[in-house]
Amino acid sequence: MKPEVPQTMTTVTDKASTRNSDPIPNFIGGEWVAASGTDALNVMDPGTHEVLAQVPLSTAGDVDTAVAAAREAFPAWRATPAAERVRVLFRLQALLKEHQDELARMLSREHGKNFKECHGEVQRGIENVEHACGIPTLMMGDTLEDVARGIDCETIRQPIGVFAGITPYNFPVMIPLWFWPYAVATGNTFVLKPSEQDPLTHQKIVDLAREAGLPEGVLNVVHGDKTVSTALIEHPDVVGISFVGSSEIARIIYRDGAARGKRVQALGGAKNHMIVLPDADLELSADAIVNSVYGSAGQRCLAGSQIVGVGEAYDQIRDRIVAGASAVRVGYGLDPDTFMGPVISAPHRERIEGYIEAGVKEGAQVLIDGRGFKVDGYPKGNWVGPTVLEGVSPEQSVGREEIFGPVAGLTRAESVEDAIELMHRVEYGNATSIFTTSGRAARE
Repeated sequence: MKPEVPQTMTTVTDKASTRNSDPIPNFIGGEWVAASGTDALNVMDPGTHEVLAQVPLSTAGDVDTAVAAAREAFPAWRATPAAERVRVLFRLQALLKEHQDELARMLSREHGKNFKECHGEVQRGIENVEHACGIPTLMMGDTLEDVARGIDCETIRQPIGVFAGITPYNFPVMIPLWFWPYAVATGNTFVLKPSEQDPLTHQKIVDLAREAGLPEGVLNVVHGDKTVSTALIEHPDVVGISFVGSSEIARIIYRDGAARGKRVQALGGAKNHMIVLPDADLELSADAIVNSVYGSAGQRCLAGSQIVGVGEAYDQIRDRIVAGASAVRVGYGLDPDTFMGPVISAPHRERIEGYIEAGVKEGAQVLIDGRGFKVDGYPKGNWVGPTVLEGVSPEQSVGREEIFGPVAGLTRAESVEDAIELMHRVEYGNATSIFTTSGRAARE
Protein backbone atom coordinates (compact mmCIF):
# COMPACT_ATOMS: atom_id res chain seq x y z
CA MET A 1 0.00 0.00 0.00
CA LYS A 2 1.35 3.38 -1.00
CA PRO A 3 -0.12 6.44 0.73
CA GLU A 4 -1.74 8.95 -1.55
CA VAL A 5 0.57 11.88 -2.24
CA PRO A 6 -0.92 15.17 -3.48
CA GLN A 7 0.01 15.79 -7.12
CA THR A 8 1.02 19.42 -6.70
CA MET A 9 4.26 21.35 -6.54
CA THR A 10 3.93 21.44 -2.76
CA THR A 11 1.33 20.49 -0.21
CA VAL A 12 -0.77 23.62 0.08
CA THR A 13 -2.00 25.32 3.20
CA ASP A 14 -5.67 25.67 4.03
CA LYS A 15 -7.62 27.66 1.49
CA ALA A 16 -8.47 31.07 2.85
CA SER A 17 -12.12 30.98 3.83
CA THR A 18 -12.23 34.50 5.21
CA ARG A 19 -10.47 37.65 4.13
CA ASN A 20 -9.52 39.15 7.49
CA SER A 21 -6.65 41.04 5.93
CA ASP A 22 -5.05 41.61 2.57
CA PRO A 23 -2.68 38.86 1.40
CA ILE A 24 1.02 39.53 1.72
CA PRO A 25 2.40 41.35 -1.33
CA ASN A 26 4.78 40.27 -4.04
CA PHE A 27 8.08 42.12 -4.39
CA ILE A 28 8.57 43.38 -7.93
CA GLY A 29 10.86 46.08 -9.24
CA GLY A 30 11.92 47.13 -5.75
CA GLU A 31 8.37 47.61 -4.46
CA TRP A 32 5.83 45.57 -2.53
CA VAL A 33 2.85 45.15 -4.85
CA ALA A 34 -0.42 43.27 -4.58
CA ALA A 35 -0.89 40.17 -6.70
CA SER A 36 -3.40 40.46 -9.51
CA GLY A 37 -5.18 37.24 -8.52
CA THR A 38 -8.05 37.22 -6.04
CA ASP A 39 -7.48 33.81 -4.43
CA ALA A 40 -5.31 33.28 -1.37
CA LEU A 41 -4.16 30.60 1.05
CA ASN A 42 -3.84 30.80 4.80
CA VAL A 43 -0.35 30.68 6.27
CA MET A 44 -0.87 28.67 9.45
CA ASP A 45 1.10 28.34 12.67
CA PRO A 46 1.49 24.53 12.59
CA GLY A 47 1.50 24.30 16.39
CA THR A 48 -1.68 26.28 17.02
CA HIS A 49 -3.48 26.52 13.64
CA GLU A 50 -3.58 30.28 14.10
CA VAL A 51 -3.78 32.08 10.75
CA LEU A 52 -0.61 34.17 10.58
CA ALA A 53 -1.25 35.74 7.19
CA GLN A 54 -2.62 35.03 3.77
CA VAL A 55 -0.46 34.33 0.76
CA PRO A 56 -1.78 35.26 -2.69
CA LEU A 57 -2.12 32.83 -5.56
CA SER A 58 -0.40 35.01 -8.10
CA THR A 59 -1.05 34.67 -11.81
CA ALA A 60 1.13 34.09 -14.84
CA GLY A 61 0.70 37.81 -15.48
CA ASP A 62 2.36 38.55 -12.15
CA VAL A 63 5.26 36.35 -13.22
CA ASP A 64 5.52 38.25 -16.50
CA THR A 65 5.71 41.53 -14.58
CA ALA A 66 8.40 40.21 -12.23
CA VAL A 67 10.50 38.75 -15.03
CA ALA A 68 10.20 42.00 -16.99
CA ALA A 69 11.45 43.93 -13.95
CA ALA A 70 14.37 41.53 -13.56
CA ARG A 71 15.20 41.75 -17.25
CA GLU A 72 15.10 45.55 -17.17
CA ALA A 73 17.44 45.63 -14.16
CA PHE A 74 19.91 43.18 -15.69
CA PRO A 75 22.03 45.43 -17.98
CA ALA A 76 22.89 47.94 -15.25
CA TRP A 77 23.48 45.26 -12.63
CA ARG A 78 25.61 43.24 -15.05
CA ALA A 79 27.74 46.33 -15.67
CA THR A 80 28.16 47.02 -11.95
CA PRO A 81 31.69 46.03 -10.87
CA ALA A 82 31.78 42.76 -8.96
CA ALA A 83 33.30 44.46 -5.92
CA GLU A 84 30.34 46.86 -5.73
CA ARG A 85 27.83 44.02 -6.04
CA VAL A 86 29.55 42.18 -3.23
CA ARG A 87 29.46 45.22 -0.94
CA VAL A 88 25.67 44.99 -0.99
CA LEU A 89 25.90 41.37 0.15
CA PHE A 90 28.36 42.28 2.89
CA ARG A 91 25.81 44.79 4.19
CA LEU A 92 23.06 42.15 3.92
CA GLN A 93 25.18 39.67 5.87
CA ALA A 94 25.58 42.20 8.68
CA LEU A 95 21.85 42.95 8.73
CA LEU A 96 20.96 39.25 8.82
CA LYS A 97 23.27 38.80 11.79
CA GLU A 98 21.75 41.82 13.53
CA HIS A 99 18.22 40.42 13.05
CA GLN A 100 19.06 36.73 13.53
CA ASP A 101 17.00 36.22 16.71
CA GLU A 102 13.99 38.01 15.21
CA LEU A 103 14.19 35.94 12.03
CA ALA A 104 14.49 32.72 14.05
CA ARG A 105 11.35 33.54 16.05
CA MET A 106 9.41 34.36 12.89
CA LEU A 107 10.59 31.14 11.30
CA SER A 108 9.61 29.01 14.29
CA ARG A 109 6.06 30.37 14.24
CA GLU A 110 5.42 29.68 10.57
CA HIS A 111 7.40 26.45 10.23
CA GLY A 112 7.14 24.86 13.68
CA LYS A 113 10.68 23.71 14.43
CA ASN A 114 12.31 24.78 17.65
CA PHE A 115 14.06 28.10 18.13
CA LYS A 116 17.55 26.59 18.24
CA GLU A 117 17.01 24.85 14.89
CA CYS A 118 15.60 28.05 13.41
CA HIS A 119 18.54 30.06 14.70
CA GLY A 120 20.86 27.50 13.11
CA GLU A 121 19.01 27.70 9.80
CA VAL A 122 19.37 31.47 9.71
CA GLN A 123 23.06 31.02 10.50
CA ARG A 124 23.44 28.69 7.52
CA GLY A 125 21.75 31.30 5.36
CA ILE A 126 24.17 33.95 6.62
CA GLU A 127 27.08 31.66 5.79
CA ASN A 128 25.82 31.32 2.21
CA VAL A 129 25.66 35.09 1.85
CA GLU A 130 29.22 35.26 3.20
CA HIS A 131 30.35 32.68 0.67
CA ALA A 132 28.66 34.58 -2.15
CA CYS A 133 30.78 37.57 -1.15
CA GLY A 134 33.78 35.61 -2.44
CA ILE A 135 32.31 35.39 -5.93
CA PRO A 136 34.82 37.78 -7.60
CA THR A 137 37.57 35.19 -7.20
CA LEU A 138 35.31 32.41 -8.51
CA MET A 139 34.37 34.52 -11.54
CA MET A 140 37.93 34.76 -12.80
CA GLY A 141 38.46 33.29 -16.23
CA ASP A 142 41.65 31.71 -17.51
CA THR A 143 44.03 31.89 -20.42
CA LEU A 144 45.96 29.07 -22.02
CA GLU A 145 48.49 29.85 -24.74
CA ASP A 146 49.25 27.62 -27.70
CA VAL A 147 46.45 25.08 -27.28
CA ALA A 148 47.28 24.46 -30.94
CA ARG A 149 49.79 26.08 -33.27
CA GLY A 150 49.08 29.80 -33.33
CA ILE A 151 45.98 29.44 -31.15
CA ASP A 152 45.50 30.75 -27.62
CA CYS A 153 42.41 30.00 -25.52
CA GLU A 154 40.77 32.57 -23.24
CA THR A 155 37.77 31.85 -21.00
CA ILE A 156 35.59 34.66 -19.62
CA ARG A 157 32.77 34.07 -17.14
CA GLN A 158 29.84 36.43 -17.63
CA PRO A 159 26.33 36.88 -16.19
CA ILE A 160 23.62 35.82 -18.59
CA GLY A 161 20.25 37.12 -17.40
CA VAL A 162 17.23 36.31 -15.26
CA PHE A 163 17.30 33.25 -13.02
CA ALA A 164 14.41 31.76 -11.05
CA GLY A 165 14.26 29.82 -7.80
CA ILE A 166 11.46 27.51 -6.62
CA THR A 167 12.04 26.59 -2.99
CA PRO A 168 10.41 24.22 -0.45
CA TYR A 169 8.89 24.74 2.97
CA ASN A 170 11.38 22.79 5.07
CA PHE A 171 14.17 25.42 5.03
CA PRO A 172 12.45 28.63 3.90
CA VAL A 173 15.37 30.85 4.96
CA MET A 174 18.40 28.77 4.04
CA ILE A 175 17.43 27.30 0.68
CA PRO A 176 16.51 30.59 -1.04
CA LEU A 177 19.87 31.86 0.22
CA TRP A 178 21.52 28.90 -1.52
CA PHE A 179 20.35 30.47 -4.75
CA TRP A 180 19.73 34.16 -5.14
CA PRO A 181 22.83 35.64 -3.39
CA TYR A 182 25.08 33.70 -5.78
CA ALA A 183 23.00 34.70 -8.80
CA VAL A 184 23.03 38.40 -7.97
CA ALA A 185 26.68 38.39 -6.87
CA THR A 186 27.64 37.14 -10.32
CA GLY A 187 25.65 39.92 -11.99
CA ASN A 188 22.43 38.10 -12.79
CA THR A 189 18.94 39.06 -11.61
CA PHE A 190 16.46 36.79 -9.86
CA VAL A 191 12.80 35.88 -9.39
CA LEU A 192 12.02 33.79 -6.29
CA LYS A 193 8.93 31.67 -5.80
CA PRO A 194 9.04 30.68 -2.09
CA SER A 195 6.89 27.98 -0.56
CA GLU A 196 3.34 29.14 -0.04
CA GLN A 197 3.30 27.37 3.33
CA ASP A 198 5.88 29.54 5.12
CA PRO A 199 6.83 32.62 3.07
CA LEU A 200 6.82 35.22 5.85
CA THR A 201 10.38 35.11 7.16
CA HIS A 202 11.86 35.61 3.71
CA GLN A 203 9.67 38.68 3.29
CA LYS A 204 11.69 40.19 6.13
CA ILE A 205 14.94 39.10 4.45
CA VAL A 206 13.88 40.84 1.24
CA ASP A 207 13.30 44.02 3.24
CA LEU A 208 16.81 43.67 4.64
CA ALA A 209 18.21 43.17 1.13
CA ARG A 210 16.54 46.39 0.03
CA GLU A 211 17.94 48.15 3.12
CA ALA A 212 21.38 46.80 2.19
CA GLY A 213 21.14 48.63 -1.12
CA LEU A 214 20.10 45.94 -3.61
CA PRO A 215 18.85 47.88 -6.65
CA GLU A 216 15.28 47.74 -7.91
CA GLY A 217 14.46 44.68 -9.98
CA VAL A 218 17.58 42.69 -9.09
CA LEU A 219 15.59 40.48 -6.68
CA ASN A 220 11.87 39.84 -7.15
CA VAL A 221 9.44 37.60 -5.25
CA VAL A 222 6.21 36.13 -6.62
CA HIS A 223 4.01 34.10 -4.27
CA GLY A 224 1.69 31.34 -5.34
CA ASP A 225 1.33 27.71 -6.26
CA LYS A 226 1.95 25.55 -9.32
CA THR A 227 0.72 28.30 -11.63
CA VAL A 228 3.68 30.50 -10.68
CA SER A 229 6.17 27.64 -10.90
CA THR A 230 4.95 26.62 -14.35
CA ALA A 231 5.03 30.20 -15.62
CA LEU A 232 8.65 30.58 -14.47
CA ILE A 233 9.70 27.30 -16.09
CA GLU A 234 8.04 28.21 -19.38
CA HIS A 235 9.00 31.89 -19.49
CA PRO A 236 11.30 32.61 -22.45
CA ASP A 237 13.24 35.31 -20.57
CA VAL A 238 14.19 33.04 -17.66
CA VAL A 239 17.58 31.56 -18.50
CA GLY A 240 17.98 29.21 -15.55
CA ILE A 241 16.05 27.55 -12.72
CA SER A 242 17.04 26.26 -9.30
CA PHE A 243 14.64 23.91 -7.50
CA VAL A 244 14.50 21.86 -4.31
CA GLY A 245 11.57 19.53 -3.66
CA SER A 246 10.24 16.08 -4.41
CA SER A 247 11.96 13.88 -6.98
CA GLU A 248 8.78 13.67 -9.01
CA ILE A 249 8.60 17.42 -9.45
CA ALA A 250 12.38 17.74 -9.83
CA ARG A 251 12.23 15.44 -12.86
CA ILE A 252 9.42 17.47 -14.40
CA ILE A 253 11.26 20.76 -13.90
CA TYR A 254 14.51 19.32 -15.24
CA ARG A 255 12.74 17.90 -18.29
CA ASP A 256 10.68 20.98 -19.10
CA GLY A 257 13.42 23.49 -18.33
CA ALA A 258 16.08 21.63 -20.30
CA ALA A 259 13.71 21.24 -23.25
CA ARG A 260 13.56 25.04 -23.38
CA GLY A 261 17.34 25.40 -23.28
CA LYS A 262 17.50 26.63 -19.70
CA ARG A 263 20.19 25.86 -17.17
CA VAL A 264 18.51 23.71 -14.50
CA GLN A 265 19.56 22.43 -11.11
CA ALA A 266 16.81 20.29 -9.63
CA LEU A 267 17.35 18.64 -6.26
CA GLY A 268 14.89 15.89 -5.35
CA GLY A 269 14.10 13.46 -2.56
CA ALA A 270 16.29 11.21 -0.48
CA LYS A 271 16.34 8.01 1.55
CA ASN A 272 19.36 8.23 3.80
CA HIS A 273 20.81 5.12 5.44
CA MET A 274 22.83 4.94 8.63
CA ILE A 275 24.85 1.73 9.07
CA VAL A 276 25.95 0.75 12.57
CA LEU A 277 28.83 -1.74 12.87
CA PRO A 278 29.47 -3.90 15.95
CA ASP A 279 32.57 -1.90 16.90
CA ALA A 280 30.72 1.45 16.95
CA ASP A 281 30.39 3.57 20.07
CA LEU A 282 26.71 2.77 20.53
CA GLU A 283 25.88 5.64 22.87
CA LEU A 284 27.32 8.24 20.50
CA SER A 285 25.75 6.46 17.52
CA ALA A 286 22.28 6.38 19.06
CA ASP A 287 22.48 10.04 20.03
CA ALA A 288 23.48 11.03 16.49
CA ILE A 289 20.74 8.85 14.98
CA VAL A 290 17.99 10.26 17.20
CA ASN A 291 19.06 13.80 16.35
CA SER A 292 19.15 12.97 12.64
CA VAL A 293 15.76 11.24 12.50
CA TYR A 294 13.74 13.54 14.75
CA GLY A 295 15.39 16.93 14.29
CA SER A 296 13.02 19.29 12.47
CA ALA A 297 10.42 16.52 12.82
CA GLY A 298 12.24 14.60 10.08
CA GLN A 299 11.41 17.25 7.48
CA ARG A 300 14.86 17.56 5.96
CA CYS A 301 16.55 15.92 3.02
CA LEU A 302 19.47 14.67 5.10
CA ALA A 303 17.36 13.01 7.80
CA GLY A 304 18.74 9.51 8.38
CA SER A 305 15.45 7.69 8.30
CA GLN A 306 16.73 4.14 7.68
CA ILE A 307 19.01 2.50 10.26
CA VAL A 308 20.82 -0.76 9.52
CA GLY A 309 22.34 -2.59 12.47
CA VAL A 310 25.03 -5.09 11.49
CA GLY A 311 25.23 -8.37 13.38
CA GLU A 312 25.30 -8.09 17.15
CA ALA A 313 25.04 -4.30 16.95
CA TYR A 314 21.39 -4.52 15.88
CA ASP A 315 19.71 -5.36 19.18
CA GLN A 316 21.81 -2.88 21.11
CA ILE A 317 21.32 0.03 18.75
CA ARG A 318 17.60 -0.74 18.47
CA ASP A 319 17.13 -0.54 22.23
CA ARG A 320 19.06 2.72 22.44
CA ILE A 321 17.10 4.29 19.59
CA VAL A 322 13.81 3.31 21.22
CA ALA A 323 14.97 4.83 24.51
CA GLY A 324 16.16 8.00 22.77
CA ALA A 325 12.97 8.38 20.75
CA SER A 326 10.86 7.90 23.88
CA ALA A 327 12.74 10.76 25.55
CA VAL A 328 12.23 13.27 22.72
CA ARG A 329 10.35 16.34 23.98
CA VAL A 330 7.62 17.23 21.50
CA GLY A 331 6.03 20.65 21.79
CA TYR A 332 5.57 24.14 20.47
CA GLY A 333 8.65 25.44 18.71
CA LEU A 334 9.13 28.51 20.89
CA ASP A 335 8.80 26.58 24.14
CA PRO A 336 12.35 26.33 25.53
CA ASP A 337 12.10 22.62 26.39
CA THR A 338 10.96 21.55 22.93
CA PHE A 339 13.23 19.31 20.89
CA MET A 340 10.75 18.40 18.14
CA GLY A 341 7.93 20.59 16.91
CA PRO A 342 4.90 19.84 14.73
CA VAL A 343 4.98 18.96 11.05
CA ILE A 344 4.13 21.67 8.57
CA SER A 345 0.45 20.94 7.87
CA ALA A 346 -2.48 18.67 8.58
CA PRO A 347 -2.28 17.07 5.09
CA HIS A 348 1.39 16.30 5.68
CA ARG A 349 0.59 14.80 9.09
CA GLU A 350 -1.97 12.55 7.40
CA ARG A 351 0.58 11.59 4.75
CA ILE A 352 3.13 10.54 7.39
CA GLU A 353 0.52 8.56 9.31
CA GLY A 354 -0.45 6.92 6.03
CA TYR A 355 3.11 5.72 5.58
CA ILE A 356 3.16 4.29 9.10
CA GLU A 357 -0.11 2.45 8.44
CA ALA A 358 1.23 1.16 5.13
CA GLY A 359 4.40 -0.06 6.82
CA VAL A 360 2.40 -2.06 9.34
CA LYS A 361 0.29 -3.64 6.60
CA GLU A 362 3.45 -4.52 4.68
CA GLY A 363 4.98 -6.34 7.65
CA ALA A 364 6.87 -3.79 9.75
CA GLN A 365 6.48 -3.93 13.53
CA VAL A 366 5.71 -0.76 15.49
CA LEU A 367 8.04 -0.24 18.45
CA ILE A 368 6.90 3.35 19.05
CA ASP A 369 3.76 4.72 17.39
CA GLY A 370 3.55 8.47 16.82
CA ARG A 371 0.10 8.46 15.26
CA GLY A 372 -2.53 10.47 17.09
CA PHE A 373 0.08 12.22 19.21
CA LYS A 374 -1.17 14.96 21.55
CA VAL A 375 0.59 17.92 23.15
CA ASP A 376 -1.00 19.54 26.19
CA GLY A 377 -2.16 23.05 25.50
CA TYR A 378 -1.94 22.69 21.72
CA PRO A 379 -4.93 20.56 20.68
CA LYS A 380 -4.95 21.77 17.07
CA GLY A 381 -1.27 21.26 16.30
CA ASN A 382 -0.01 19.04 13.48
CA TRP A 383 1.57 16.54 15.84
CA VAL A 384 3.25 13.30 14.87
CA GLY A 385 5.20 11.69 17.67
CA PRO A 386 8.57 9.98 17.30
CA THR A 387 7.97 6.66 15.57
CA VAL A 388 10.16 3.56 15.36
CA LEU A 389 9.41 0.69 12.98
CA GLU A 390 11.28 -2.61 13.02
CA GLY A 391 11.66 -5.13 10.22
CA VAL A 392 11.66 -2.50 7.48
CA SER A 393 12.86 -3.56 4.03
CA PRO A 394 13.28 -1.86 0.63
CA GLU A 395 10.23 -3.80 -0.57
CA GLN A 396 8.05 -1.75 1.78
CA SER A 397 7.01 1.83 1.03
CA VAL A 398 8.45 2.97 4.38
CA GLY A 399 11.78 1.42 3.41
CA ARG A 400 12.12 2.79 -0.11
CA GLU A 401 10.33 6.16 -0.16
CA GLU A 402 11.02 9.47 1.51
CA ILE A 403 8.55 9.87 4.37
CA PHE A 404 9.72 13.34 5.39
CA GLY A 405 8.59 12.86 8.95
CA PRO A 406 9.76 11.60 12.37
CA VAL A 407 9.84 7.91 11.44
CA ALA A 408 12.85 5.63 11.95
CA GLY A 409 12.97 2.34 10.06
CA LEU A 410 15.17 -0.40 11.54
CA THR A 411 16.72 -3.25 9.57
CA ARG A 412 19.12 -6.03 10.52
CA ALA A 413 22.04 -7.05 8.27
CA GLU A 414 24.49 -9.88 8.87
CA SER A 415 27.49 -8.07 7.39
CA VAL A 416 28.52 -4.65 6.20
CA GLU A 417 28.40 -5.99 2.63
CA ASP A 418 24.76 -7.00 3.19
CA ALA A 419 24.03 -3.55 4.62
CA ILE A 420 25.51 -1.81 1.58
CA GLU A 421 23.64 -4.12 -0.79
CA LEU A 422 20.40 -3.35 1.04
CA MET A 423 21.08 0.37 0.75
CA HIS A 424 21.67 0.10 -3.01
CA ARG A 425 18.28 -1.55 -3.49
CA VAL A 426 16.67 1.81 -2.72
CA GLU A 427 16.25 4.26 -5.60
CA TYR A 428 17.12 7.40 -3.67
CA GLY A 429 20.44 8.55 -2.31
CA ASN A 430 21.71 11.82 -0.87
CA ALA A 431 23.74 10.68 2.14
CA THR A 432 24.91 7.57 3.94
CA SER A 433 26.51 7.39 7.38
CA ILE A 434 28.54 4.56 8.85
CA PHE A 435 29.16 4.28 12.58
CA THR A 436 32.40 2.47 13.36
CA THR A 437 35.69 2.95 15.18
CA SER A 438 37.54 1.36 12.24
CA GLY A 439 38.98 3.80 9.75
CA ARG A 440 39.49 0.95 7.31
CA ALA A 441 35.83 -0.08 7.43
CA ALA A 442 34.71 3.52 6.94
CA ARG A 443 36.98 4.01 3.91
CA GLU A 444 35.92 0.75 2.32
